[in-house]
Parts: sequence; structure tokens; C-alpha cells
Amino acid sequence: MALQHLSAPSRATSPVPGGTPRSGVIHVNTRHTSRYTVVGNHLAQHRELSLVAIGLAVHIQSLPAGARISIKTLADRFPEGETRIAAALRELEAYGYLERTRERLPSGRVVTRTVSYNQPGVRAEAAAPPTPEVSKALAHAIPESDVPPTPAPPAGVAATLLPQLPHAGADLLADLRRHDPRLLLSERDVHRLAPAVAAWLERGAAPEAVTRTLTANLPESLHHPTALLAHRLTTLLPPPLPVPPAMARPRPLQTCEDCDRAFRDTGPGRCRDCRTAPSEAA
Repeated sequence: MALQHLSAPSRATSPVPGGTPRSGVIHVNTRHTSRYTVVGNHLAQHRELSLVAIGLAVHIQSLPAGARISIKTLADRFPEGETRIAAALRELEAYGYLERTRERLPSGRVVTRTVSYNQPGVRAEAAAPPTPEVSKALAHAIPESDVPPTPAPPAGVAATLLPQLPHAGADLLADLRRHDPRLLLSERDVHRLAPAVAAWLERGAAPEAVTRTLTANLPESLHHPTALLAHRLTTLLPPPLPVPPAMARPRPLQTCEDCDRAFRDTGPGRCRDCRTAPSEAA
């Protein structure tokens, strides 16, 4: 009869502590002592933000001050394309996790300043005083060349009107209560959603079309109008208008050196008839 090895364990030791639930997620947590970022559950468990937006917000909050977070930079870092990343950034702006403003320096160069909020609703000036290193990083401005170009305005819209689009977006949002009293937004929510409306207007969408999109088929129980509007502005954003092909300019008129007839060509010379006519005998 074979001897029993009583010292051998009867089964492998499980890393999961006892008393855990039989179903659902089981957490095995290890305390971090370095290289970690504290993220609030208001972000990690946000009910309206997409997974891309939540993940992008966590990534941005983990970056050092002064890091570049343009759409191109993020698209080079992650497998999501520029379209999905741009939509996620607009979500974060709509819900107060991100603020991007364009400023013109005394030198005339246009720069973009980006502020990330780990707690929406806390203004930058009300936050804890930054360290000298952070202050220096916040003063760093991203050149306009590192920011994705603004979609070209549709035909008939002058480029000088583009700075007025956020204001037009705010007016459109404030007017939504005329269509449905439940869409009465606070001034703060109007300010947060105005850049998303401006993105529609920049892509050639008429204000009436944006209003119809935001007010059509509203649910009977509308408890979070701001969240609904932010979702529609992000997921239903139309593509940019296609740029019409440049029309070829006709060649300038020239005068034939032989017959004085007018013809089009890139430079002076003879018209086609004179070039193809047989040469006269000497």
C-alpha cells in the first residue's frame, strides 16, 4: 500500500481572500506607493461619459503638467483615431473635466491653453496654489500648429465670424427652453455645452437643424437634460463639409507673334494654327 504524503497541499492556494462574493467582480488590491493617480468615482463610474472619454480623462490626469494633449498627439499614442478622440475631448469639455481656450499672444501667435479638472465645477483660480514647477508648466502654451485645424467654414461664412460661434452656440442653447420648458439650462451648463454647438456650426449645420436635433423625440421622463444634450451633440456631430475642388484658372490671353490673333497659353509665342501651318518656302 502506497504511503500518503500528508505534507502536500490538497489544492492550490487561491490569491482571492475568503468571504468574497460568488459572482461579479472580485478585487485583489495592492497598495500603491509610487507612480499612481487618484481618480474620483464621479469620473470612473460616470453614467453619461463614454468609455473612451473616461479612459482619456484618466490618462490626461496622470500626465505631468505641460504635457501636450492635442488630438494628433493622443491619436499617435492610442489606437483610437482622431475622430473618436476629438469626440471624447468634447465630452470631457461638456461635463467640465476639460477646458480648452485659444489666446493670441502679443507676438500675434495663436496658442491653445488646456486645463484639466479632476473635480468638475472647481475653477482654476479656486484650486490649491500650484507649485513653481506647475505654474511654469501652466504658462506653457501649445503653438497653434500643434492643435488640429478648425474645420473650414462653409461657403458664404467669413472666417472673421468663427470667433463668434461659441457665443452663437450659447444663444442657441439658452433658446431651447422656448421649444421645451424642460430644457431650461443653467448658465454654467450653457457655457459648458457652447463649444460643442460651435463645432456643429463650424461644420456648416444651420442653427435650426441643430435645434431640431436637440429637441426631437425627447423622452417623457427627462431628468438630466444637460446629459442628454451633451450626448446628442457628441454622437450626432455631422462630418465636415467636403472642400470643393479648386477650379482651374484659365491660361492668360496672349497675342500670336505671327497673325496677331489672341490665344491662351502660359507665355508669349505663336498660336496653334501658326505652329502647325507648313513653313513657307524661302
